Amino acid sequence: MARRLVDISMHLENDVVSDPHGFGPEIEYFTHQDTATDVVGYFPGLEVEDLPEGEGWAIEKIHLVTHNGTHLDAPYHFHSTMNKGERAITIDEVPLDWCFNPGVKLDFSSLEDGYVVTADDVEKELDRIGHDLQELEIVVINTAAGKAYGSDHYVSSGCGMGREATLYLLERGVRVTGTDAWSWDAPFVHTSDKYSESGNADLIWEGHKAGREIGYCHLEKLHNLEALPSDGFEIACFPVKIRGASAGWTRAVAIFNE
Repeated sequence: MARRLVDISMHLENDVVSDPHGFGPEIEYFTHQDTATDVVGYFPGLEVEDLPEGEGWAIEKIHLVTHNGTHLDAPYHFHSTMNKGERAITIDEVPLDWCFNPGVKLDFSSLEDGYVVTADDVEKELDRIGHDLQELEIVVINTAAGKAYGSDHYVSSGCGMGREATLYLLERGVRVTGTDAWSWDAPFVHTSDKYSESGNADLIWEGHKAGREIGYCHLEKLHNLEALPSDGFEIACFPVKIRGASAGWTRAVAIFNE
């Protein structure tokens, strides 16, 4: 049996819009030539020309938010409590056995930007692909944002998962979900319009806030979900261990045993 890995993570990079203005990553690159003098400074008497081809090390200095790039949100990001009153766990407390499990892909890429997916939508898509959800399966959502990555309108692209749709998954034992969009919820620009019309604050971040009732994590800004079938693979998405944090970056990978 051969193993095949599919990268479902996006790059951290300076020049692609993957976050709202002012919240993107900032990466400063230092070449081997830039750092040669730093290297020789550790060794009195050493000269730059003594180094192989006068080169030091390549390093990068990065200014990041924990929600830049492909990352796993902890329940603490959504609210201070989960499971109807328990203290919400932070990213360093997320059970590792949540983060490596069979994956299921739901294809909502044809839905319009800003659409809020319902429980009925989820049930119909599961029926279409012929899949019965199992406890701890990782459910990822392929939205229109997947193909919008790299464009200036990525952040406003894709549908979002509503409260009822999220709870539909959580009530069946799912504890990690994911999306290729900027947010698990519908993009804020669309929700803002709906809130302005209705004045209903329950519309704001409703998928995230479902974690108040059942604690869960979700992956945001996945990539390349178009390459995945509906099921028959595993997902590994272990987060970086940041004490007390609301999220951690991850190199999410789909694993096929063929």
